[in-house]
Amino acid sequence: MSNTNRTILVTGGAGFIGSALVRYLLEKTHNKIVNVDKLTYAGNLASLKTVENHPRYAFVQADICDTKALSYIFAQYQPDAVIHLAAESHVDRSINDSSEFIQTNIIGTYRLLESTLDYWHRLDNQKKSSFRFLHISTDEVYGDLKSNEGLFTETSAYKPSSPYSASKAASDHLVQAWYRTYGLPTIITHSSNNYGPYQYPEKLIPLMILNAIEGKILPIYGDGLQIRDWLFVEDHTAALYSVLTKGNIGETYNIGGNNEKSNIDVVCSICSLMEEFLPNKPKHIDKYEDLIGYVNDRPGHDLRYALDTSKINDELGWVPKETFESGLRKTVIWYLNHQEWCQRVLNNVK
Repeated sequence: MSNTNRTILVTGGAGFIGSALVRYLLEKTHNKIVNVDKLTYAGNLASLKTVENHPRYAFVQADICDTKALSYIFAQYQPDAVIHLAAESHVDRSINDSSEFIQTNIIGTYRLLESTLDYWHRLDNQKKSSFRFLHISTDEVYGDLKSNEGLFTETSAYKPSSPYSASKAASDHLVQAWYRTYGLPTIITHSSNNYGPYQYPEKLIPLMILNAIEGKILPIYGDGLQIRDWLFVEDHTAALYSVLTKGNIGETYNIGGNNEKSNIDVVCSICSLMEEFLPNKPKHIDKYEDLIGYVNDRPGHDLRYALDTSKINDELGWVPKETFESGLRKTVIWYLNHQEWCQRVLNNVK
């Protein structure tokens, strides 16, 4: 797929990674962007204020499970590519109630694939050959690694642990099947833990920053030794565009930050940055680390995720620009300066 003057349909473009991708595509490319989002609790147009009036941007509030709405969107906007990010993504929520995860991540992906295939069949041969369906998934589909094991590669077996990761694994298999069976030109990416500006405040890093500001407990699951590979969201969006424009049809690409950190190390790093940027802390504490508290571990909690990114590094020339230290510093500063945004999304003001 060429990288200029195309129309790209982004599902879930009001979410954390989706909104970062929409901003990236409008600021760094010449493509037209159609953002389709249901605006659930984690999707908020406040994350797109800087681009909402952009001449190459359109927003449609719709559910990817709604086939009629999808048919209208494809007919109206005639996209040259689909980047599918719409998903329920919080593991704890999937453990408490998995129904929305099954509906959106599996049924929604199926409906989107069917609508895309119907549209793709109607294209002329040139547009057919250049069309792409890029499906965004997670490293969690692989299950977890022992501390002394190697890294997940694109050929690692699927072994999901939570209802969330199982639903994403199912959606991956659907995407692969639509490529193998129907020839739909699909590509899949698996990314490690994303962090950065505009992330919904229930996730680890923003939750810790906001709790520290208010002098609340910084809750750590279990012993805090679970390891994640952290990827700055703006590095992820650059990688996705690289895969869209240069990736091979039918392939999977792992996208990671090469920043393995334990949860307790992440929280301690946040506390250190808070000491630097907000030294006037709540009166009842001497230092931010005093707020750390250990809570019962999550059921089925994966010990370690880590991705081998040599395929995307070698074949597409993508490497992350941010270290964990530089990305975390940017993230803490952003949340300290955008507490109004946090209140808006927590209060579900769209």
